[in-house]
Amino acid sequence: MTPPAERRPLPERAADTTAEEPWPLRLLTLKIQDYVEKMSVVWVEGQVVQLDVRGTRAYLVLRDADVDMSMSVGISVNALRAMPPLAPGARVVLQAKPSYWTKRGSLSLDARQIRPVGVGDLLARVEQLKQLLHQEGLFAAERKRPLPFLPRRVGLVTGRESAAERDVVENARRRWPSVRFEVREVAVQGVTTVTEVVRALQELDAHPEVDVIVVARGGGSAEELLPFSNETMLRAVAAALTPVVSAIGHEVDQPLLDLVADWRASTPTDAGKAVVPDAAEQHALVEALLGRAGRALVGRLAHERHRVDALRSRPVLADPGAQLVRHRADVVALRDRGRERLRGRLHRAQDQVDHLAAQVRALSPQSTLERGYAVVQHPDGRLVTDRADVEVDELLRVRVARGDFGVRAVGTA
Repeated sequence: MTPPAERRPLPERAADTTAEEPWPLRLLTLKIQDYVEKMSVVWVEGQVVQLDVRGTRAYLVLRDADVDMSMSVGISVNALRAMPPLAPGARVVLQAKPSYWTKRGSLSLDARQIRPVGVGDLLARVEQLKQLLHQEGLFAAERKRPLPFLPRRVGLVTGRESAAERDVVENARRRWPSVRFEVREVAVQGVTTVTEVVRALQELDAHPEVDVIVVARGGGSAEELLPFSNETMLRAVAAALTPVVSAIGHEVDQPLLDLVADWRASTPTDAGKAVVPDAAEQHALVEALLGRAGRALVGRLAHERHRVDALRSRPVLADPGAQLVRHRADVVALRDRGRERLRGRLHRAQDQVDHLAAQVRALSPQSTLERGYAVVQHPDGRLVTDRADVEVDELLRVRVARGDFGVRAVGTA
C-alpha cells in the first residue's frame, strides 16, 4: 500500500501566499480573529441608529457622524440600564473591545460602557470648527455669489412632506406664480442627514437648469440642528458652483451653514421670498416706469409745441413778405451803392492802364521808328552803329516804322 503524500506546510505570512500556495479561508479568518483579539479596549464615538434588546443583551448599530459607515455593538442590558435612556440619533462615546465572528466574517464591538455626548461638548466642537473655517476664509463676503434675479429653476433640499417645503414653495409661487422647483426630499434629522443632504446638494448643483439651491428645515433643538454645522456638509456647500440659500430653523438659530451659504434666510418663508422677485412689485415698477416715460414724453412734446408756436408768432415767420418789403429799399440802395463803387474802381483802373500803356509806348523802339528813325542791319542781323563797319557795295537791311527794305552802300563820306 502506497503511503499518502505528505502535505506541504502552509505559508506563515500573508505576503508569502501565492496562487499555487493560497491560504484556506478558515486560516484567514482565524488570523483576523487572532489579530482583533489582540487589540486593546478602545473608545469610539458615533450615532445610535438602531437599538434592540434581547434578553440579557442589547444590540445597537453605531454609525459614523460624517460618513456612511456603521458597525454592530453588543452590550449587557445591566450596563445599558445604568445610563440615561438612548434614542436613535443620539451621539455617544462607548468603551468597547473589537471582536471578530469567524463564521460570518463580521467585525463588531463588545461595549463595556456607553456615555452620551453632551450638547455642550457638541457645541464646543462646533465653535472650534467655526474658528477653523473662518481662518480658511469660508465665511468671507467676497466669496459669496449673488442670487439670480429670476432663476430658471429653484433647487430645494428639504424634509419629506415638511412644513418647510410648503413654506418655501407657497411663498415663492405667491410672489412669482410660474416659478419651477426641483425638489430633493431628504432626512433633516438623524444619522443620515449629512449624507443625504450632501448627495442632494451635489445632484442639484450638477442640474443644468437649477440656478439657486435652498436648503430648508424648520426649527428644532440645538442637537437636532447639529448636522447643519457638520464639516462635510459645509465644505460641500462651499464647493458648490450654484448659489446656496440656508433656511434652517428660526431667526434665533444659526447653524454654521448660515455662515457658509451665499445667502442666509431667517426662515423657510423668508427663503421663498428671497429666491424670486415679487411679480406684483415688478408689474408696479414697470407701470411706474411707463407712466414716468409717458409723462416725460408728453412734457417734451408740450415744450417743443410751445417752441414751434413761439417761432410761428415771430413777425419773420408770421408774414415773411412784409419783412422782404421792409428791407427791399435797403437792398436796392446797397446794390446801387455797390455798382457805383465798382464803376469808380473800374474807371480808376482804366486810367492806370492807359497811363502805363503810354509809358510803355514811349519807351518802345517802335515809337522811335514812328519819329522817322530807322534801324540798319548787316545781312547777318548785326546792327550798324559805326560807318566804319560798312563796306562799299555791301547790302544792308533798313527797318522803318512800317516795314523794311534793302539798300546798298555806295561809298563813305
